[in-house]
Parts: sequence; C-alpha cells; structure tokens
Amino acid sequence: MAMSENKQKMLRGELYHAFTDELVAERSRTKHAYTRYNNASDITRRELTVLWRDVTQDKTPLPPPASTTAEDDKLFENDPWIEPPVRMDYGYNVILGDNVFVNWNSIFANTCPVTIGSRTLCGPNCSFYSGYHPLDPVVRNGTQGPELGKPITIGEDCWLGGGVTILPGVTIGRGCTIAGNPARVLRKIETSMDPTQKEVEGSKDQVQGAEKPMAEMAEKAAAV
Repeated sequence: MAMSENKQKMLRGELYHAFTDELVAERSRTKHAYTRYNNASDITRRELTVLWRDVTQDKTPLPPPASTTAEDDKLFENDPWIEPPVRMDYGYNVILGDNVFVNWNSIFANTCPVTIGSRTLCGPNCSFYSGYHPLDPVVRNGTQGPELGKPITIGEDCWLGGGVTILPGVTIGRGCTIAGNPARVLRKIETSMDPTQKEVEGSKDQVQGAEKPMAEMAEKAAAV
C-alpha cells in the first residue's frame, strides 16, 4: 500500500496529523509488538531477536539454527540488546547498530528516526524525543492540531548515562559520554580513537584510550 502524504510529512519532519487512522493503527501495532517483547521470559536469544525485529519491522533473514543453544546464541552476539521494558511510537523509526545496549525503561517518542550507532551504551531511564508540538497554542489545538519532529542521531561508541534525555534534532558525535540532565560539556575525553591525539608510550594521561581521571581512580582503588 502506498504511503500517505501525511506519513511522508511525518518522516520528513514537517507538520502532520498524528491521529489519522493510518498512524493510530501503526502505533497500536508497535504497542502490541513491544508488549510481547517486554513480557517475554526464559526464551533463547534467537526468540528474543525475533520479537525485537518484529517491534522494529526488521525483515533481515535469520541465520540457520546452530546445533546447540550456546552456539546459536553466538549467532546473535552482535545484535542490539534491549532490556525490557521499552516503549515507543513507531518501531521502524528506531535504528540500532551492532552491539548497542539499551537498559530498562527506555522511551522512544519517535516521530522521526532515532539512530544509535554501533557499540553505544545507554543507561536505564533514557528518553529519546524526536517529536514535538507547535508553540502557538492556536496551531497546536490538542489532538486536532498538527505536530512535527526532527531526527535524533547518536554516533558509534557513545555512552549515555542513566536518565539522559535526548531532544529533537540532536546529533551526538562518536565516542561521547553524556550524563546529567540537562547535560553540558565538562571536558574532552582523551582517547586513542581521536586521530588528532598522539598516544605517548608510558604516559599517565592515557590508559588504553581511557580518560586520565579513570586511570587515577584505578590507581587509588589498587592502593586501598
């Protein structure tokens, strides 16, 4: 079935109406899918992956089953790991890279896509809000009015601490650590991933890509 102009506007971040039959049905489908995921227990990694891909409507074929459960689990070790419960509006608007971990109580108010790069870790109670409403109350007009959004893009190798809220249109570069609410820039992390930094052998300012304060904490802990 062809995509409606209203849905196309939503995905482009333009003013659209959320309470059309089409979008109400899509949110309902997603809710049933993530409810099944949230309520799953004592199942294999393959079964969990099937449930998650149903949430996100990922049609990627699964590999053939391995001979043992342990070997079969390894087939999915690069798939994202999402601790339930999770909630979202539109499953197809959540795009997670390899080895992403999202802890419990995550919320995706995802009018526009929320993309999280590979190896990024998200603490509990993180919220991703890619949708928002017009500021003019006359235009906003409750459920009868339009809304809009902007994509959220989080790079690879990031760490979002517990309780972080990401707002519409935010882009977070590779390797960032985000904490606090509201978050603010505290310092630049010294890492071997940064091509502008040169690692000096024997330097105490850098320990396998970790920032100096973490190295100092490790030294203090070892001395106790």
